[in-house]
Amino acid sequence: MFTGIIENIALVKEIKKDGDNLIFTFESVLSSELKIDQSISHNGICLTVVDIIDNTYSVVAIKETVLKSSIKNWKVGDKVNLERAMKIGSRLDGHIVQGHVDQVGVCEKISEELGSWYFTFKYEKSDNITIEKGSIAINGISLTVVDSQKNKFSVAIIPYTYNHTNFKNLKIGDTVNLEFDMVGKYISKLVNQQS
Repeated sequence: MFTGIIENIALVKEIKKDGDNLIFTFESVLSSELKIDQSISHNGICLTVVDIIDNTYSVVAIKETVLKSSIKNWKVGDKVNLERAMKIGSRLDGHIVQGHVDQVGVCEKISEELGSWYFTFKYEKSDNITIEKGSIAINGISLTVVDSQKNKFSVAIIPYTYNHTNFKNLKIGDTVNLEFDMVGKYISKLVNQQS
């Protein structure tokens, strides 16, 4: 479980194919603090540390993860948002994020307005929904929806989030990992079962 509050940014150093799986090696200042078998959120994808060497560590993305997330588009040199699992007894500053990507979205519009940024994302038709003032995790970042439409929504990004995450690298047409609000997913499923 995560909170969606990003701790650091990691650099993709190496990508290897192993059958249907992808092995990623990252460089991060957090590497020395990690342990084998620890869960880390990478752009909102929960991945397990399998190797640590100096200031790098490696994780494995299985076929299911590759199919459902933007990880298949990552390249050496890309920067991804990192968050270690939440600690019991700490403040929950974001919202509960599982690190289970529901689907990808595409950045449709970016606008800067008086020191903050508005990003609009569209996503393929699904049972997933957003509501205004509801929670959404984009690339693992806990955010609040400011404009909700059918298969599209916008979020406002404050300067701190913009400067301390990979939001500053996003361009129109880029794909992002979306994890919709857990309560909303349960309600949507219940309503659809009644139909």
